[in-house]
This record gives sequence, C-alpha cells and structure tokens, in this order.
Amino acid sequence: MRFFPFIPLFIFSLLICRFSMIMGQQPYIGLGTVACPRKGNSKSIRGYTCNGANRSCQAYLTFRSQPIYSSVSSISALLGSDPSQLAQINSVSLNDTFDINKLVIVPVNCSCAGEYYQTNTSYVFHNSETYFLVANNTFEGLTTCQALQNQNDNPANIYSGRKLAVPLRCACPTKNQTEKGIRYLLSYLVNWGDSVSLISERFGVNTDTTLEANSLAMTQSTIYPFTTLLLPLHDKPSNSQTVSPPQTTPPPSLSSSSQSSNKTWMYVVVGVVVGVFALIAILSAVILFTRYGKNKEKQGSVIVSNSFEAVEKKPQGKGTEKGNEKLSEIISGIAQSFRVYSFEELQLATDNFSPNCWIKGSVYRGVIKGDLAAIKKTEGDVSKEIEILNKVNHSNVIRLSGVCFHEGRWYLVYEYAANGSLSEWIYFSNVDGKFLNWTKRMQIALDVATGLDYLHGFTSTPHIHKDIKSSNILLDSDFRAKVANLSLARSMEGTDNEFPATRHIVGTRGYMAPEYLEHGLISTKLDVYAFGVLMLEVLTGKEVAAILTEENADLSRVLSSILGEESGQERLKEFMDPSLQANYPLELAMFVIEMIDNCIKKDPASRLDVHQIVLALSRTLDSSLSWERLMNISE
Repeated sequence: MRFFPFIPLFIFSLLICRFSMIMGQQPYIGLGTVACPRKGNSKSIRGYTCNGANRSCQAYLTFRSQPIYSSVSSISALLGSDPSQLAQINSVSLNDTFDINKLVIVPVNCSCAGEYYQTNTSYVFHNSETYFLVANNTFEGLTTCQALQNQNDNPANIYSGRKLAVPLRCACPTKNQTEKGIRYLLSYLVNWGDSVSLISERFGVNTDTTLEANSLAMTQSTIYPFTTLLLPLHDKPSNSQTVSPPQTTPPPSLSSSSQSSNKTWMYVVVGVVVGVFALIAILSAVILFTRYGKNKEKQGSVIVSNSFEAVEKKPQGKGTEKGNEKLSEIISGIAQSFRVYSFEELQLATDNFSPNCWIKGSVYRGVIKGDLAAIKKTEGDVSKEIEILNKVNHSNVIRLSGVCFHEGRWYLVYEYAANGSLSEWIYFSNVDGKFLNWTKRMQIALDVATGLDYLHGFTSTPHIHKDIKSSNILLDSDFRAKVANLSLARSMEGTDNEFPATRHIVGTRGYMAPEYLEHGLISTKLDVYAFGVLMLEVLTGKEVAAILTEENADLSRVLSSILGEESGQERLKEFMDPSLQANYPLELAMFVIEMIDNCIKKDPASRLDVHQIVLALSRTLDSSLSWERLMNISE
C-alpha cells in the first residue's frame, strides 16, 4: 500500500511519454529493416515523411568508412555528396583517406520525393548481392531494402551490373522545430553500444529533444544497429563531434531555471518509479538469458564414454590458483602477441554483458575501439588454448586478440565472425533467409580443410583439433570459414603423429572416430573423420543423427547405397539438401560423396589425409565456379 500514491504519478509519466510520441517529428524505424518482404511503411521503413517546414533543405548523414569506401572521393561518390563539402566539414583534404570505421559527416541536399524525404544516389549490383546486403552492408542502414525495392522498377530482376536508384534517409526540420531554433537534421547511423543519451551528448543535443524528434519515449528508447536516429541540430555538425566522448555516463537532463521545485520533485519521483520498473525488467531479462544460455550449453552433444574414466571439471582451490599462476606466466611471456584487457573495458564493450549483446552460450558480442569482437566467458585452465592460438596465424583459424581475468573467470576476446556458426546455416536452410548455394558450401569446405591442414602440418608444432563440428566453424562477413574452439586441441610435439591410447574420451556424438571412441587412439585421422561427417551435413542440411536410420546405422553403408548402385544418382538427389533444389552439378556432388567415403573409413590408415582433401576440394571449387558461370550464361 505504500506505493499506492505513486501510481497516479506513474500513469502521468506514461501520458507525458505518449504526448511526446504524438508530437514527434518522425517515428524511429526500429527493427523494420530486418523484414525485407514486409509491405507498407510501418515506422518509416521506406523513408522519413515529408512533413517539414520546407520541401528541401541542407541535411547531414553519417557513414563509417569501410575498406572499399574510405576516401573522400569514394564516400562522396557512393552517397552522392559534394566531395569538397565533405572534405571541408570533416577537416580533411580532397585526397585524404579515413581510418577504417571512422565516423564521417556527409552533407547532402534533402528533398521531398512524393510522400518521403530522401537524397538520391545510385549503385551497381554485384554477384551474390541482395537488397538486404546492399542496404545494410554497403550503405550501412542509410537506406532499406524496402525503399530500394519501391524505388526500382521490376525489383525481382536482380543481376550483376544492374544500376539501382538508391534513396538515402534524410529529413528537414518541422515548423515546430524551426521555431525552436533547429536548422538541421542529421541522420546518425546507430552502432553497437550506442544509446540515445550517448549519441545526444556527442552532438551536444538534449536527450529529450532527440527522443521527441524520433517519436521515442524515455521508457521506450531502445535503438538498434543499422538504423538511423535523427539528431536535431542548431548549428552545422563538426569533425570534433565524430569522436566518442570520453565519459560514458549520460549527462543530467537540462531544465529551465524557472521551473518550480515542486515540479522538479514530481519528475524525480516519476523517474525513480520508472527506474525501478526498468531495473526489474532488466534483471529479469538477464536471469532469463543466463538460464537459457546454460540450458543451450547443456543441450550440446558433448559426451564422455562410459568405458573410460570421466573427465571432471577441477574444483576451485589451490590447483586452480597454480593454474592461474601458470597462465599469468604464459601471458607475460606472449604479451606482445595479444592484449590483456581490463574487465572494465569488456564491460564497456558489451554494455555490461547486456542480453542484447548475447550471442549464445557464454559468448557476447562487443565493440572495442570501433571493431566488433566475440567475448567468451570461461572458467578453469585455458592456458593450453591460449598457447596454441598464440602459435597460430592463419585466415581459416579463428584469431585470439586478447584475454582478461576477473574474479576467477577468464574472458577470451576473439575476432568477430559476422555470419555466426555454420550450423545455423546448414540446419536452418531457407529459414529467415539463411541459404548457402553449392559453390559457397564448397568454398566453406575448402576453408575448413585448409585450416586443418595448417594445424596438422604447418604450425611450429602440429596440432589436432579433436572437436571439428559445424558449430565450431564460424563464417565471416564474406562467408569464409574459420575453425574455432581449440579448447580440446592437442599438440603433436614429441610424437610420431600419433598419440598413445588415452583414457579420457571427450567429444561430440556422431563426430568421433571409432578408434578413438572404442580404444582411445588419437591421430590426425580423428579430424579427417570428423571433417567427413561435417561434409555430409553440409551436403544434406541435416545433423548426423538425422542422416543415420535404423536400417543404415553406419555412415559408410549410407554412402555405399549411393556409390555402389546404378541408381546412385537418383538416390543422391533424395540425399541432398532440398533447399539446393537440385541446383548443383551432379557429377561433382558424386565426386564429393566419394571423397567423404574416403574420410570416414573405419581403418584410420585407409582415410585421406587433410592435404589430399585440400587438393581435391580446390579442384572441386574451380569446377564448381566454371559450372556456375555456364549456368549464368545459359540462364
């Protein structure tokens, strides 16, 4: 009953927020950008409404320089801006190049086109691109796939070389805004870790004014990357505002000196009540995501063979302390190879490990100095994995960039793989637009084999991965594969490429070679067997457990039904991933099936080695690319 008097105040605060949304300049786009097929214009998906005091005006965009578009000339050409104006407002010369991920201010002429404001540019389609990739990768969210499709005739006719009309998101101040002295609107590209208050502080704008300009309320102010936030400016933006402010705490709200103390007290009470509700919601979300993450990890297929001793996690104590001391020595010895982060840096990078930054398991997405990173929480001795990754330098093996130790936990900072794990793409084909064509699958297979070949034969000390599976293969923004999770890897130093039998059998069901599972024998042929299983999943789009049946409980028998019969090609069609829709070279598919069969032989000595697999897949990829070109010509 104590909180009863606060209820009217809470309701009043909601009415204030609602009024702010009604009077807002433009509705914030939210997650509308991820729904490419969506029709209509919910929440400004196609553009900002032409509702300003003028039908045209001077406006500004922001753009983060990327490898292809990093110079004054290339950015101005991409976005249809005057290069001399762009150079002047960013305090650089016409011939200058920006650092990658540098926030660049782009001046544009904004005008009404029908019912929407926009500034126009053009773009030429390249191979394998989609409206979604053009909007969110090339233009970083300054346009949307819905706007592109609406702006171009016959949008379904996508082909390399087609020139697209590209409407970029800009707006002019409303009459209400101009009366308040607002002369310009800047379309700010939201990045990971941004918030309305931080962005407003950067450009010297009152947070409430920014919220109102985007039809947002203090209690509903969540913003997302690849979207634009309108910033109402009294003066032109400057180059100094493109540098992140040193402080991370939002500044206090500005208030008029004429406000009465009673009114101020009311706002304080309302803020406290709203804050309590928000805190409860955040804590609930954190608990939910934490439990979900733990459940996901438990659902994995990692097993310990019943016929051998179980491998148990070491209890925290003196042993762990010694392990930490050992790891500290290792870190001090290789500190030049990677960075030792403070926990505060990782908190800032992940918004204090917010559920919004959670990827899966104990892995979070973070932004460190403008670059995306994958940050993994872990416990126990990680010295072995760090030692191995310190020796590894290959584009097809995930790179460790730094570590942190805090309150008994280690945090490993890896390079970020924008397209997630391979398992997300092969098990969920055609779900949410996830699809890999034949050629991409062959490229990924070659990348994995090349990474393994490097681990087996070209590191200073050869290594066996021991846990090759689809969830441990990560895909970068170009869908190039990287072998990840070397926590079970073992060095082959001092051996003849084969270990003595082990009594500790740890792995993933379905991927473990029979000699390891039954007798504990370890060699490079373990990875070859697992790679063969992985390739089967890549071809079929199914987990290995779904490939096996009661009639064919052995993978070799499954393949022999294709390779050993005259009707093998027809059986192959039934076997392949339906999402490929028979759009693959049949002869090459049969060749890959035969290669897989030679990877999963029961006798390890009869299996291919990884270098042979690399050579075979290199030829397969070359032939696949030639086939693809012919198919495009014939179409």
